[in-house]
Parts: sequence; structure tokens; C-alpha cells
Amino acid sequence: MNNSKIWLSSPHMGGTEQQFVQEAFNTNWVAPLGPNVSGFEKDLENFLGNEVFVAALSSGTAALHLGLLLLDVKAGDEVICQSFTFSASANPIVYQGAIPIFVDSEPSTWNICPKALEEAILDRIAKGKKPKAIIAVHLYGMPFDVDAVLEVANKFSIPVLEDSAESLGSHFKGKMCGTFGTLAALSFNGNKIITTSSGGALVSSEEKVKEKAVFLATQARDVAPHYQHSEIGYNYRLSNISAGIGRGQMQVLNDHILKRRAMHSFYTDYFQKMDGIAVFKEPNENYYSNHWLSCIIFDVKKINKSPDELRLFLETKNIETRPLWKPMHLQPIFKKYPYYGGFVCENLFATGLCLPSGSNLTYFDKERIINAFDEFFK
Repeated sequence: MNNSKIWLSSPHMGGTEQQFVQEAFNTNWVAPLGPNVSGFEKDLENFLGNEVFVAALSSGTAALHLGLLLLDVKAGDEVICQSFTFSASANPIVYQGAIPIFVDSEPSTWNICPKALEEAILDRIAKGKKPKAIIAVHLYGMPFDVDAVLEVANKFSIPVLEDSAESLGSHFKGKMCGTFGTLAALSFNGNKIITTSSGGALVSSEEKVKEKAVFLATQARDVAPHYQHSEIGYNYRLSNISAGIGRGQMQVLNDHILKRRAMHSFYTDYFQKMDGIAVFKEPNENYYSNHWLSCIIFDVKKINKSPDELRLFLETKNIETRPLWKPMHLQPIFKKYPYYGGFVCENLFATGLCLPSGSNLTYFDKERIINAFDEFFK
């Protein structure tokens, strides 16, 4: 019997990526510029719609960092950030010497809680410092409550930097994630719904902002025959070779989304009659998640099992799972910073588990997962 590793979320090639990469070699475009870079950006702009402009970068973290720079976040400024997320959402705040202010999640979307967000803003203003920006995340592909979050942000005239690293192809009320904030960041890391091996992008509604992002991402070189710099720049541009992988991946993006959503349905079907296990799902018809990762929550009062017991058991079957994100305000490096809200994200971390969700999982992979579940639960 095949007992190869079933990964949580592994890269899934479509077949045409090598053609774009080979073209880059054939034409000697192996630098962080070239036709694949501009083509990949145009592919993303067409996919996202709503007249956006995309700058292809070396990572999603680079996109968030440039986003903060473009929002004029400086040392000593305060930036509100969703606590329930990966550390890459918060790290760029510290890169700038700014202060992260962490906010709890709401139970329905697992994303930033609008009530706790407003509480945090009011308290920071009362303490003498209005937050400079808000980083809101579409976690695991689930859109945050866009209407409520933007209502709070607009009320206090604070720009939203949308972390869409996990949500390419998700939408809220028919509009794509990555197009709601003043700026947005995408990720094409190896575990994302499409990949460029590593890579990311910054999304803006203004072409001049994209141009500024590209300028900063290419070491901020002034227009001159020699190397001249009037601003600090960064080596953040995506290579033409990596962008070639991205161009091939864009051709299968819609198919990958459907397959991720099919994995979510697969788990929903299995757990629907099991009292004590809930599959994370959209709150209502306004939300459409790409279900980048399918996740479950254990009701410890109803089931005499824990998520970590399941994780360790599946590990013996060579099946990878992972706990939900550990909130940032519980992380050793961030625990000194302010936090607003209750215990929603802490409870999610304690009771949740991410399940294998790749678009390349086979019928036999699913059979192994089901058999392992049956053995563990029954």
C-alpha cells in the first residue's frame, strides 16, 4: 500500500509553467524584470478586476512591508493588526520601528473583530496616538467582514492594508479579496493556492502607487546614467523566471480553487453527522472562500478527543496536519504589545486543526484520510 506523505498544502503544477520558464532562458531574461513579470502582473490584474494595478514582488511579506512604507508608517507609529494570523502579517510593522496593536477575532469569520477594532482605536486615541494603519487578514481564505471593518476604518480615516496572502480567488459580495483595502498583499509561497516557488504582490487602485512600489522594490534607483539613490530601497522585485511559473499557475488557478473547495466539501460530508466536530465554513452567502486550508474545531464538551491527539495520530499515518495559528499576542516576541478583545482567537488555537487541503490530493489520498479518521474516531 502506498504510504507516501500526504501534505497539508503542497505545490500543484499545471503543466505549462516550464514553457514560460524555458522562454525566459531562451531569451536570457533571468533578471527581476522581463516579459513574464509584466505578463504575470497583467494576468493578476485581469483576474482581480475592478481596475487594480499589481506589482510582482519577492514575497507576500515584502508586499506588506512596502504597503506600510507607502502608507507612511514610521518609527513610533502604531499599526493595528489581527492577532490570529501568521507572524508575517505583524513582522513588517516592527521592520518599520512601529508598534503593533493586536485585536481579537470574531467567531463567524475568525478574522478581525469590528467591535474590538473600534475599541482599540478609541483607546489608542484616548492614550494620545491614533493608529496609522489597520492590517486585516482573510484567514485560511475566508474574507473578513468587509462592510463592518471598512465602516470602522472609514469612520476614523485609517487606511486598511489587506492581507490577502491566503485568499486569492475568494470574494465578498462578488468582489475579489485583495481589492477592498487602500492596499493589499498577495502571496505565492510554495504552500499557497498558486505558487511562484516564493513570491508575492502588492495591489493598489492607483497606477502611480504601483510605480512607486516597483521603484522601492528595485533599490530606489533615481533616473540617472549612474547609480544614484535619494531614498532607501529594497531588493523586493520578483524574478522573470519565478514570474514564468506564476504565468503557468494562473492558467489553472480557477481549477485549483474548485478543487480546494471540493476538499472542504469532502470534510463537511464526513463530519456532518459527528457531534462535537465542526468544519469552518462561510457565515452566509455574502462570503465565498477559496478554502485554502480546511479546518475543524473540536467541542471538548461533546467529544472525548483533542485536536492534538488527532494530529499526532495522523502523523503516525504519514498525514500532515497543523494547529491553527497561535495568536500573535501569545507569541514570545509580541507578548509585550497591547491586545484588545476577548478569548476568541485563543480558543480557536486551543481547539482547532488544519487538515490536508491541496488541490492535488488524489482519490487514494482521500481514502487514506477517511480510513485514518475512522480508526481514530470510531
